[in-house]
Amino acid sequence: MADLFFGRARRLACQGGGIGRFGEPVEFDRPPGRLGVVSRLTFSVFPSCYPPRMKKRLEQGSLIVLVLVTVQLVIPSAGAARATWWSLVPPVLAISLALAFKDVIVSLFLGVWLGASMLAGGNVALGFLRVVDTHMRGALVDSDHVSIILFSLLLGGMVGVMSRAGGTHGVVRLLEPLATTPRRAQLATWVMGVLIFFDDYSNTLIVGNAMRPVTDRHGVSREKLSYLVDSTAAPVACIALVSTWIGYQVSLLSDALKAGGSPLNPFSIFLASIPFAFYPVLALATNFTAAVTGRDFGPMLNAERRARLGEVSSPTAQPLADYESSGLAPEDDTPRRWLNAALPVVTVVLVTLVGLLVTGWQALAKEGVAHPGLSRVVGASDPFTVLLWASLLGITLAIGLAVAQNLLSMREALEAAVRGFKSMLMAMVVLTLAWSLGGICSGLETAHFLVKAVGPHLAVTLIPAAVFVVAALVSFATGTSWGTMAIMTPLAVPLVLSSAAVHLHHHLVAETVAAILGGSVFGDHCSPISDTTIMSSMASSCDHVDHVRTQLPYALLGALAALLLGYLPEALYDVPSWVSMPVGVAAIFAWFYLVGRPVDDEGLLAGTGGG
Repeated sequence: MADLFFGRARRLACQGGGIGRFGEPVEFDRPPGRLGVVSRLTFSVFPSCYPPRMKKRLEQGSLIVLVLVTVQLVIPSAGAARATWWSLVPPVLAISLALAFKDVIVSLFLGVWLGASMLAGGNVALGFLRVVDTHMRGALVDSDHVSIILFSLLLGGMVGVMSRAGGTHGVVRLLEPLATTPRRAQLATWVMGVLIFFDDYSNTLIVGNAMRPVTDRHGVSREKLSYLVDSTAAPVACIALVSTWIGYQVSLLSDALKAGGSPLNPFSIFLASIPFAFYPVLALATNFTAAVTGRDFGPMLNAERRARLGEVSSPTAQPLADYESSGLAPEDDTPRRWLNAALPVVTVVLVTLVGLLVTGWQALAKEGVAHPGLSRVVGASDPFTVLLWASLLGITLAIGLAVAQNLLSMREALEAAVRGFKSMLMAMVVLTLAWSLGGICSGLETAHFLVKAVGPHLAVTLIPAAVFVVAALVSFATGTSWGTMAIMTPLAVPLVLSSAAVHLHHHLVAETVAAILGGSVFGDHCSPISDTTIMSSMASSCDHVDHVRTQLPYALLGALAALLLGYLPEALYDVPSWVSMPVGVAAIFAWFYLVGRPVDDEGLLAGTGGG
């Protein structure tokens, strides 16, 4: 009977039909290749009539089912997984699947699901429900996360109005005499990224949105744009004397020094750590070299050559924010006035700067601090509130300019803003899942396991190098630089104070602090689950996995140069930083000329790579 039934089903399916719930023949309106069968058992019933693509999907589906069954059998409970190698599995799974299959949402969801199942006592079904009712909801009730979402949406709406009113096209025309080649467009992006040093979130969203039309115009790939945006934001902010990072860094360091019983001044230690900031400086040197030499290597080289031929995004790209297909192009008769884009962007920058000063002074005044320095004022500010002010005023001005000049009616301006909001939806989903996965890593104590695994069996002088490696691993796995600093600083600084001679404390603590900052920034802007990496993809309208895949070799180059030419020579041979830093920069330039290739090599793109 079974053979009769399955034989009949096979024949009907190959003819575009099937078996109904009572055994009657059923005709399908769609081809059998889209029946949605997901198991290898069902596939074996229909071996001859499915196309290769459907067979591949069936194999993937059956693999997922097999993995879920296996996971339910072997998954540990939260108690058994905490601070063990199991705690690495959720982030490693999410990152590996994202890089392998280029589907970041599904990959992140599976990683969150697996981690939620561990925290739910090893129950896969209960973990599936906990993804939404506990972890995603928990990520969205965090006030800082909500601020980032609102800021991103408002800035997306501002960009939508600017585009619809012709402002972004006007900026392109204005910059054409300056950014006349791909190299100059990239250099302009790098310079803007360095100049907006006061906050990494502001840097990412402002530079990406402002420079995207310019780099598109000159055939620079979205992958290269997102790399330049991502790799100037945090490296600059973490070593700037006036930034939203400095207060957080100094406060962590102050607590760690007190815990270690040290009388050292935390701000002086931070200043002393800047000469040892090997990774941030070498990361900036790497993207500067990539911008001005016209040479690239690895996946970025392929992306740049594709872009010079007219495709700024890969054919299979799924941009996190898509302004081109959102109906935001201006009408043909709309004037292209650059001020309609420049004024809102400048407003966002100025309001952010003034707001940081105002909120910082207010916070210090409540604490009774008299005559604080500029760095301390900015460090005490409330950047998330300020970013909300800036984005609200920016979108308001963009709408006002468009309506006042009769470029758009109020209804059209609001519709453009809403389209801008919608263009950010995918990025918001990815951000929420990434935050959820970060929370799960915290619950599973992933970072503590990594710290414990690398461990205390080190010579004192090697602690900064080891701390850099561990901080990079922690931030890559958890997707947070500030979280990594909060974990590593109270562990590493007291370790140095208790292990080293007193006369070495100032030097070794400063170098260790620099290693914590550098490792945190490296992992954060390379990890697919990092919010700044996601925001860089979003602001550049780049496929997120394409961004991570093309940026990673460049970030690894900077990290290896920092470790091999910075921290290790200083630890083993006492090479001063003023020697090792220029050597690292020179090595990066040499790498690009020895390993990198001109984008227009082999006559593929003659005449397009000059500058």
